Amino acid sequence: MEDERIIELYFARDDSAITESSEKYGPYCSSIALNILNSREDSEECVNDTWLRAWNAIPPARPLRLSIFLGRITRNLALDRYRSENSQKHRDSQTALCLDELSECIGKEEHIEDQLILKDQIERFLRVLPSREKDIFLYRYWYFLSAKEIAERYKISEAAIKMKLMRTRKKLQEFLDKEGV
Repeated sequence: MEDERIIELYFARDDSAITESSEKYGPYCSSIALNILNSREDSEECVNDTWLRAWNAIPPARPLRLSIFLGRITRNLALDRYRSENSQKHRDSQTALCLDELSECIGKEEHIEDQLILKDQIERFLRVLPSREKDIFLYRYWYFLSAKEIAERYKISEAAIKMKLMRTRKKLQEFLDKEGV
C-alpha cells in the first residue's frame, strides 16, 4: 500500500493503518531497533511502541516520508531504552561504540537549544558530503551498523571503512569548530 494511503488511514483513525505500517515497515524498523539494542525482545517492544507513537502523532502530523518518520520514532525509542538500561553499566556494543566515537567530535549537549543548533549543523555538514561518504557515516551513526557490516556492503576492507569514518568525524569536528559550535 502506498504511504499516502496509509497516512490517510491514520487520519481516518482506522486500525488497519497500524497493520499496513507493520507489514510495509516492520522489518525496516526492527533492523534499526535490533542494531541499537542487540535484543530481539527489546527490539520487538520498540517496534510495537513505534506503531503506538505513530498512531498518537498522526494526526496532527502529516509525514512527508513515512519510512523516515517511523524510522526516527523507532530509533529514538531504542536509544531511550538503551540509555535507560545502560545508565548504570556500559556494555561493549555497537551503540556504545558509535556514541563514544561521535562524542569525541560533538560532545554532549545538555540544553535543548544547543541540541537543536547541533542537529542543524550536522544536517548542513551531511548535505555537503559526497554521497558515499555520507552513506557510510549514516550507516554507522544512524543505523549503528558495525564497520565490518558496512565494509561487506561496499566490498572494501573494514580498515578502509574505519579510516573513512575517522576522516569524516575529523571533518565534522573541523566543520563544527569553524561554525563555532
